[in-house]
Amino acid sequence: MMDGVTVLTILVLAVFVGFEIVSKVSSILHTPLMSGANAIHGIILLGAVIVAGRADDTATLLVALVAIVLATINLVGGFLVTDRMLHMFTARSNDSGRK
Repeated sequence: MMDGVTVLTILVLAVFVGFEIVSKVSSILHTPLMSGANAIHGIILLGAVIVAGRADDTATLLVALVAIVLATINLVGGFLVTDRMLHMFTARSNDSGRK
């Protein structure tokens, strides 16, 4: 089992690496990146549901339920943003075809 300092170090490093990777992505690739992130959030949501189903104490159940709520908000929001971005691209291609 890992101690708290190791987990915190991994979390901080993951945040920095994630920020560097996403900031280097060109704007044309943001929609596929968002779709990939939505798939990851779906896996996180599934894991949170499994943890909630196997929770033995109240604290674990509470953390799992908070994780379910946050992962659901993130997943739905990601799909809404992706859908909105895709509509922007289709509207642009339809406008250029009319002229």
